[in-house]
Amino acid sequence: MNVLLRNRVTVLGEQGPVLLYAHGFGCHQGMWSRITPAFAATHRQVLMDYSGSGPASHAIPFDPVRYSRLDGYAKDVIEVCDALGLERGVTFVGHSVSCSIGMLAHIARPELFERMVMIGPSPCFLNHAPEYTGGFERADLEGLLALMDQNYMGWASYLAPVVAGESGAGEAAPELEQSFCSTDPERARVFARATFFADNRADLAKVRCPSLILQHARDTLAPRSVGDFLHQHLKDSELQVLDVAGHCAHMSDPDLVISAMRGYLDSPSKQA
Repeated sequence: MNVLLRNRVTVLGEQGPVLLYAHGFGCHQGMWSRITPAFAATHRQVLMDYSGSGPASHAIPFDPVRYSRLDGYAKDVIEVCDALGLERGVTFVGHSVSCSIGMLAHIARPELFERMVMIGPSPCFLNHAPEYTGGFERADLEGLLALMDQNYMGWASYLAPVVAGESGAGEAAPELEQSFCSTDPERARVFARATFFADNRADLAKVRCPSLILQHARDTLAPRSVGDFLHQHLKDSELQVLDVAGHCAHMSDPDLVISAMRGYLDSPSKQA
């Protein structure tokens, strides 16, 4: 199948440095609508949906084996870039699990990304005491997936406000719930297991491009310790803690994300 159709690729603008946006679990490219207008005059912006994600995902063929691991989603990123003729100089902007997916794509194709912007990243959602606190015990995540199997709509209603947090209680929470509910349940289960049980901590040492880590100050899914861990283990990384209660600042507090991105992209040390 045509990659641009499979991943519902949207390109905004024709000139300027490339920003490639990658959404988190249960989401789609529409979640970036509060960010992209700020860069319309300066950048060429590429949006995509992972296979199995987005409102039209049910109509696209899906390989549950390929997408049972985050590597499969990283291949989506690389294939989209190949289809657009992007070989280098791309700034990857990822949310949540997409930060790990972006790292995997970078490791597989080191010259592709010039830098990465990570919003609410987590290399591993599981706790591995005493050296790492990811935020969840395995039983917690197994219970979440069990709820998904038993009552998908109930799971969506429960998880959306948790992800949105207090900062996203207005518009973000219902938008997230709608996105969760519009995703095919079988495909969502595959992505959920790949997301919540992945452990990409060992991959951090392989990342060579600079990165901006945008950590939420109060985030149920990725506690502050995760941002500190990433900053410690990612070479040439910059950590900024946003005053946000939730896991999706690009939706709940877009001005903070835009300001952080502009400051980072405009910094002389980060320009090509």
